[in-house]
Amino acid sequence: MLNIFRNLKKYWYLVLLILALLFVQAYCDLSLPDYTSVLIDVGIANSGIEYAVPQYISKSGFMEVQLFLTEEEKQHWNEAYAPDGDRYALTSGSQENWSALDEEFSHIIAVVYMMTSQAGSETEGMDFSAVNFGNMDMSALDPTVMTPEQLQQLQTAGQMLAELGVDITSPTLMLDLRQVFEEKLSTLGDSIISSMAKQFAREQYEQCGIDLDKMQTDYLWVTGLKMMAMALIMAVVAIIIGFVASKIAAGVGRDLRGNVFRKVMGFGNAELDKFSTASLITRSTNDVQQIQFATVMLLRMVLYAPILAIGGIINISRYDSGMNWIIVLAIAVVFCLILLLLALTMPKFKIMQKLVDRVNLVAREILTGIPVIRAFGREEKENERFDEANTHLTKVMLYVNRIMSVMMPTLMIVMNGVSALIIWVAAQQIDAGVLEVGAMTAFITYAMIIIMGFLMLTAVSIMLPRAGVAADRIQEVLDTEPSIKDKEGAAAAKTAPAENAAVRFDHVSFKYPDGGENVLTDIDFIAEPGKTTAIIGSTGCGKSTLVKLIPRFFDVTEGTVSLGGTDVRDIALQTLRGQIGYVSQKAVLFSGDISSNIAYGAPDATQENIEEAARIAQATEFIEAKEEKYESAIAQGGTNVSGGQKQRISIARAIARDPKVYIFDDSFSALDFKTDTALRKALSEKTKDAAVIIVAQRVSTILSADQIIVLEDGKMAGKGTHRELVESCEEYRMIAKSQLSEKEYLASINASVNGKEGV
Repeated sequence: MLNIFRNLKKYWYLVLLILALLFVQAYCDLSLPDYTSVLIDVGIANSGIEYAVPQYISKSGFMEVQLFLTEEEKQHWNEAYAPDGDRYALTSGSQENWSALDEEFSHIIAVVYMMTSQAGSETEGMDFSAVNFGNMDMSALDPTVMTPEQLQQLQTAGQMLAELGVDITSPTLMLDLRQVFEEKLSTLGDSIISSMAKQFAREQYEQCGIDLDKMQTDYLWVTGLKMMAMALIMAVVAIIIGFVASKIAAGVGRDLRGNVFRKVMGFGNAELDKFSTASLITRSTNDVQQIQFATVMLLRMVLYAPILAIGGIINISRYDSGMNWIIVLAIAVVFCLILLLLALTMPKFKIMQKLVDRVNLVAREILTGIPVIRAFGREEKENERFDEANTHLTKVMLYVNRIMSVMMPTLMIVMNGVSALIIWVAAQQIDAGVLEVGAMTAFITYAMIIIMGFLMLTAVSIMLPRAGVAADRIQEVLDTEPSIKDKEGAAAAKTAPAENAAVRFDHVSFKYPDGGENVLTDIDFIAEPGKTTAIIGSTGCGKSTLVKLIPRFFDVTEGTVSLGGTDVRDIALQTLRGQIGYVSQKAVLFSGDISSNIAYGAPDATQENIEEAARIAQATEFIEAKEEKYESAIAQGGTNVSGGQKQRISIARAIARDPKVYIFDDSFSALDFKTDTALRKALSEKTKDAAVIIVAQRVSTILSADQIIVLEDGKMAGKGTHRELVESCEEYRMIAKSQLSEKEYLASINASVNGKEGV
């Protein structure tokens, strides 16, 4: 899994940008439930009155509140308001100041409202609404100096005060009375207390002539617009995050494909055999796509989910609802489900990617071998082989999908169950006056946000394990060191001198990696510039393997292969292979045109060079016959040209490079005798200063060679000219007699004696 994060190092600044934007998105997302809560509790239930401390208050209301304040509170109360005609107005309407006043005086205002309204009758049958506390003289709180009118007002509530145990002759009568009612208020819920205090503010606004309908409408509009603004910001930020995340994911995919391709280009045959071509293709395509998709999900959901969940938990803790245990329970259940999901699916993802490799391997073999399959009537059998591989993959994918199909409804049941449980518990608290309807709505929304955060992690947990497996498979390729690489200190300047491009095999032995026995043993010869060295032998004797040691497709096990007196392992690979014109046993062409294929190894070749190489390779005749000549299209793999034409273009490609060493690995097998003879004659003029090494099956191809190496079971059975080998090497003599008629055999010996071209 860490390999996925490792790919993001290059894009750290964009990841930080996404992280910052996610916090902005989360802030907007987490603000909406609060707005919904106040929209219900303030905008609808309380007519848009947000604070218990009214912005405008009547003189009587001002005096009523002041009557129950301590000396310090009176000072704050008087500082907060200033006369405004026949009413009082707040001296500062700032939110900060208003909130501070509300926190200090809301409970006192609730006491006043309880005592001076019918709301008091809801508490022990006491009704203080007949007592006009606001008309009392604030300078005469002591009952001993009260006016008869004030005493009459107190006597009206005397019986009720006596029942409460309040001494009406006490100098601190009002504070004692406040304390009694604060104790009564403490038995009520915060919701009821807040509503009572705001009802006092509502009455004061009505007395001051404030249009409450307009106040409510304005509040609803302002709050609604704020919610719309938050939603709009959230949408814009989400779009930006999606764009940047996609950009990062596309960049990660591009980098991975490029890194894998460059790594594979440096692999030797041992590494290619280890991974297989089908697996490398899967890793470069399917695995990279898995990582790309997971990267987008990682940046958009995995990073966002914990921010959202933690923010929801912080916000929900502000509500003293007593329902936090429901959230803890829900998180615990979801967490257990995620662990179960990972335990069931993680092993299957590893198996799945291997089965994808298998399907690709079988499909590739069948598609490339269609002509042979049809020729031998094996279509039905190959269909069965593909169905078997495909069925195994399908079973594993169905297993994972079934788990996914069960997990998501289960999680939805958890989410809906949490909603039902919250409503059931909240209903009781609303009935007790502890919780308001808006607060319950916000609590449910926050609970859903928290659970959704975990649900997002659950959904991604299906993708991330598979992407983690894919990332590990790609990293395995990137961490593999090629067995064939530049030796430390190998310099590009160490090239074979132009006048001495001799290839020397000095007692060379070779065996394949993990191979038990040597494929080649004690090979010793020199291929000199200006001369042709031919290699012949029975099938499987190691001819092609021998010439592949020169460009270091393999490294020798024992001995040395040198070019111009320098061990090929001490020459930089690019420099070494730049000195060699190699034509493989199987001619390979690339999509493009004839000209681009001939100039493949010599990008700077002029049209004149290309045409000269084609002439020497005897390709001019069929090229000129084409309508577009050298611009004629070549299909992928050269499927639109014949085997002989393909070989001649491959030979022209090597000639156009003008190398110091030519290697023809059985490259004349598809040519007719006439073309073969003409090609070798033209080639001999072109390669006067180069070493030419030919691997051949036909004796007629190598009769004029300056040196012929005969291989038998990986060992040198003979070395010399055609005539010398006929006389001294039984293996060569048997090969020559099996391929040539008696007349041709004798003529070839005479021709070699006279120094002629041969048959």
